[in-house]
Amino acid sequence: MFDPVVLHPYLTFKAVRSGGKGGQHVNKVSSAVELYFDIPNCSALVDEQKAMILSKLKHRISAAGVLMLVSQAERSQHANKKNVISRFDELITLALKKKAKRIPTRISEAQKKKRLESKRKQSEKKKLRRLRDED
Repeated sequence: MFDPVVLHPYLTFKAVRSGGKGGQHVNKVSSAVELYFDIPNCSALVDEQKAMILSKLKHRISAAGVLMLVSQAERSQHANKKNVISRFDELITLALKKKAKRIPTRISEAQKKKRLESKRKQSEKKKLRRLRDED
């Protein structure tokens, strides 16, 4: 299991002005936080991991390979930074999770017999209907 805390030194943050609640104070303070993670230039990831992140999070990544997340839900910059880091950790953990290989199962003999028997009964019903209609 990959620990996303290893990637925290490679994160870049930028504080920007936030919309929403806060009144006049919101016009003076940069409380929203933007997180940038440059995937191709990160030396903590193996090429396979980079490819997994780029493919699974492609709708969130720019053409240059930079993942950008924004948080402006809280009024304080510190709370928004914590929020955006936790979202980053969740995204990376999900992106690097390998899909379990499906093991195909076989249908048992009893199930096959039961299915064929029900098909036979249905066929008999329809055959009897045809015979009555011809009379």
